Amino acid sequence: MKVLGYTSMAKPSLLLAQPELSTLPFQFPRLSPPSTRRVPSLIERKHGAVTKVQYSIAQRTFASSSIDSSLTKPSTTRLRRREGGSSSLYSRPSLLEMKNERIAHRERVYEFLRGLRIVPDELDGLELPVTVEVMRERIDFLHNLGLTIEDINNYPLVLGCSVKKNMIPVLDYLGKLGVRKSTFTDFLQRYPQVLHSSVVVDLAPVVKYLQGMDIKPNDIPRVLERYPEVLGFKIDGTMSTSVAYLVGIGVARREIGGVLTRYPEILGMRVGRVIKPFVDYLESLGIPRLALARLIEKRPHILGFALEDQVKPNVGALLEFGVRKASLPSMIAQYPELIGIDLKTKFLSQQSLLNSSIGVDPDDFCRIIEKMPQVVSLIQSSIVSHGDFLKNCGFSLLQMRNMVVRCPQLLALNIDIMKLSFDYFQTEMCRNLDDLVDFPAFFTYGLESTIKPRHQMVAKKGLKCSLGWLLNCSDQKFEERMNYDSFDIEEMEMERQFDMNTLLEPREDESFSEYEDDSDDE
Repeated sequence: MKVLGYTSMAKPSLLLAQPELSTLPFQFPRLSPPSTRRVPSLIERKHGAVTKVQYSIAQRTFASSSIDSSLTKPSTTRLRRREGGSSSLYSRPSLLEMKNERIAHRERVYEFLRGLRIVPDELDGLELPVTVEVMRERIDFLHNLGLTIEDINNYPLVLGCSVKKNMIPVLDYLGKLGVRKSTFTDFLQRYPQVLHSSVVVDLAPVVKYLQGMDIKPNDIPRVLERYPEVLGFKIDGTMSTSVAYLVGIGVARREIGGVLTRYPEILGMRVGRVIKPFVDYLESLGIPRLALARLIEKRPHILGFALEDQVKPNVGALLEFGVRKASLPSMIAQYPELIGIDLKTKFLSQQSLLNSSIGVDPDDFCRIIEKMPQVVSLIQSSIVSHGDFLKNCGFSLLQMRNMVVRCPQLLALNIDIMKLSFDYFQTEMCRNLDDLVDFPAFFTYGLESTIKPRHQMVAKKGLKCSLGWLLNCSDQKFEERMNYDSFDIEEMEMERQFDMNTLLEPREDESFSEYEDDSDDE
């Protein structure tokens, strides 16, 4: 290193000196204690002014000065030593001292946490605030979000999140997406790990993926509120494979957005462990795979039924109670919830209720739920009120039982509409009650759309026919009958039953959002 020149500014009362020095080489002092290397002073006197030169090497200061007009003896400058007689050139603490200091700080933080009943056992090795004040700030922030001490103990690693660097950026991002502040508490209780996430690296790519699955922008926050864990999934992992499998079994691609909106938990289901075994089992019961795809489109939550704990035990219970195995596919297709509820309890309860109200025996009850499995979930007041209506119409207990066995829908129809149909039956059609016992499905047809116009056409031709011949056919078939030269009054179609083929027909309706009405709620 070479000193080429220097400039010295004196106070206004002093002269200004700007001498040019010749190049003076020097070497760094050797830092080998205990000897001290002397560095010669640079002395310059010009116009009677005394100049002092200072320079620094590796953060150690050396000084030289001159008082006389000629070069004096070189002034000796010794390197500073640490107080206490240490020979080190640096004043920083040793590594051991630093380690002990960190341990002391952490112990103070731990004592503070224990005082709040927070167990710090899982925090060893986690970077925590050095001071109690910063830790108190984090806990206060979490409390303001609605999290309790119990919530923090359930996931104590949340204390490693910085308020400014982690928590605030994540919550701001969620708020901008439309996640309601009122849901933050439940959101963080279910998935506190989100506070560790990077908005750019972790969260934004997942949101972009959901948008790519045709989930509407207004539905994104509702999906996150319902299933916040989705923010922790990898795009090329479980999410993509579960969607690909559903499309592969026949779920329409345009329906995927609606399916995921209504039941986003699908994105966290493993195909090999959850979805495929579920589909394979129902297919083994006789439900076509394409029909299963349509069921998933309409009721995607059925994929959440536990195969071993719910589905298989419920199917076994139905067979045990006397339901015919051949009826299982249509029963599940009509009412998929049948395999996901507490079936045994409901089955026995409804069987007892129908037996006491209209005299239905166990075999009859099985025939009832084969035709209408929703009966197992009907509330008691509904069953009782419909039984009272039939009784008030003049039917005997035996007639009521036969009518319900043939048409279980009588237990669930709108009573006000049933009254209108019955009044028309008595006043306009002038038929006997036995006609309704033979064809109780009369109450399932629309009065204005079907019953009235067909009765008027038959009456105009002066025909007498059974209710089944009159109603149990399509409009096209009825028009053909009216154009016959001769009529086979006994010609009747089979009673209407659930047709599995209806699930195999292509769907024309598009996906829709279930959350559009409350998307602006906060």
